Amino acid sequence: MVCALGAAVCFGTATVLQAMAARAASGGGGGEAALLLRALRQWRYMAGLGLDGLGFVLQVAALRSIPIYAVAAALASSLAVTAVVAARLLRVRLSRGEWGAVAVVCAGLAMLGLASGTEGGESGPAALAWVMLGTAVGVLLLGVSAGRLPERGRALVLGVGAGFGFGVVEVSVRLIDSLSPADLVTDPAVYALLAGGGAAFLSLTSALQRGSPTTATAGMVIGETIGPALVGVVWLGDRTREGLAWLAVLGFLVAVAGTLALARFGEAPEEAQAQEVPRW
Repeated sequence: MVCALGAAVCFGTATVLQAMAARAASGGGGGEAALLLRALRQWRYMAGLGLDGLGFVLQVAALRSIPIYAVAAALASSLAVTAVVAARLLRVRLSRGEWGAVAVVCAGLAMLGLASGTEGGESGPAALAWVMLGTAVGVLLLGVSAGRLPERGRALVLGVGAGFGFGVVEVSVRLIDSLSPADLVTDPAVYALLAGGGAAFLSLTSALQRGSPTTATAGMVIGETIGPALVGVVWLGDRTREGLAWLAVLGFLVAVAGTLALARFGEAPEEAQAQEVPRW
């Protein structure tokens, strides 16, 4: 759980640092590519990328140690970290309700930490890795065809799709049994992990550009928490501590509800006149 919370801190802080760098780089012209090149010269942007890398390592460590439902809720709560850090560094004013939502997220994660058992020992059906790969391809096609989707509800659909993509990453980490190069090359879970991450980023970027960032972020939080949690419980053997299943369910729901209340911080970079998107 410490690794999962550490990943959330890394991802949430990286979002704000990259927002600050993108804002500082937004003064020139040249379009998105030029903006990205200018941002790469900012130490805050590079620090954010470093935190993203560290967060991914901590995410993998957490997924190999505790149930997916606990990791998914902890990662979604990185929005609470973004809110707190943005209040400090970007001078974004939080309302009492938003500070209350941060407290709710913390309470939910505390309940999850108390109730979570160890990582499930089951490998799931043999076809599960291929299902994850197929889901990743579906999310990729969704992102590519974003412009053809109906305008109404487009941000929500793309946001949920991005959540599914990040959920594929969470499940795929658990499905990779061997780190042997020969096994990795032939393991569909590896390709599902890579495709899922790329497809999720594409879908979320399209969602933030083509609709309400708050709606997109809320959809993403739902997609990346509920689905992977169910896969972990039903097929991978994730369980809670004896007699504490009710506390895990309550903590999961509370943490996700608090995160959804902070969904506007999925657009914190935009509020800072930046063009970078959160880590998802």
